[in-house]
Amino acid sequence: MKRFLILFLLPFLALPVFAQDETGVSSSSELVLQASTMPEAKLGFTYNLNFPFLQGDNPLTEDNNIDLSLTAEVSPVSLNGLLDIVWTPIAFIEISAGARAGTGWALNLFGGDNYGIGLNLPGENDESEYSGNAFDALLWKVYLGGAFQFDLAALFPGDWNHIIFKTYHEINLHGNTRAKAGQAWYFENDDGENINGLNYYGNLLIGYQMPLFLNIVAVLVEADLYLYDTPGRSNWGDDMIRWTLSGILNFAITEQFNFTLIAQFESKRNYNESNWEDLYYRTRTIDTSNPLSLEFLRVAAVLSYSF
Repeated sequence: MKRFLILFLLPFLALPVFAQDETGVSSSSELVLQASTMPEAKLGFTYNLNFPFLQGDNPLTEDNNIDLSLTAEVSPVSLNGLLDIVWTPIAFIEISAGARAGTGWALNLFGGDNYGIGLNLPGENDESEYSGNAFDALLWKVYLGGAFQFDLAALFPGDWNHIIFKTYHEINLHGNTRAKAGQAWYFENDDGENINGLNYYGNLLIGYQMPLFLNIVAVLVEADLYLYDTPGRSNWGDDMIRWTLSGILNFAITEQFNFTLIAQFESKRNYNESNWEDLYYRTRTIDTSNPLSLEFLRVAAVLSYSF
């Protein structure tokens, strides 16, 4: 299952309920249920601690803090644990670091195989061959990232002046403990083109926040790029950025309940081979005259409860 970017959207889409002690440390918890038309689903529980850190006496530094989040996730094909640390040194900048570890299994649902874990290997006739067993490897990732964010209401206060902007950029290192050098692997039923190594991820969120039941309307653009070097990778487009475009509507059901509806489109590589879906991905060749197209991916729904 491809991930939804709730961790990056929560600062705008959620209204957490904090419990604060005398030291200023606050805590909150959140339960998040995700589902989509692919079909796929995920349930996550997050415990959050917020620590005041290097706070000043001006609007840019008065809310400086460190935010620590621990998350447990389960989907029909995977189990994951996540650690995220976000430092806000000034109102419009965030510096983040974190890690995740998980495992999974294969599941035959809705007439197809769904791979939470496993290797994607070349077969004898250039087809893809799945190799794996339940819980036979650990999937892991560490990352370092940064974000710049802005709210027009900071300059022009008012309930109807919240035009929000956030861009996030990350370098991460991920791997599968069973995969040898250069071997591709699956993660939560993706395309199985992951390799142990460095990757870049970035996004840009532009939205409008309103004091209504429909309180957020936003557009999110995401970019993924493999940074490792695989011989001949340009032949099948492994060196190309993978784009995702999302339209987002968020509904504030109550102070604690939020419902988010996301429509997503993604870039797809166009190949010369008519039977490219049956081929191992490294045997495909990009159509250089028309390398990319934008196609519908899914409609996703996210229900979150903060307490």
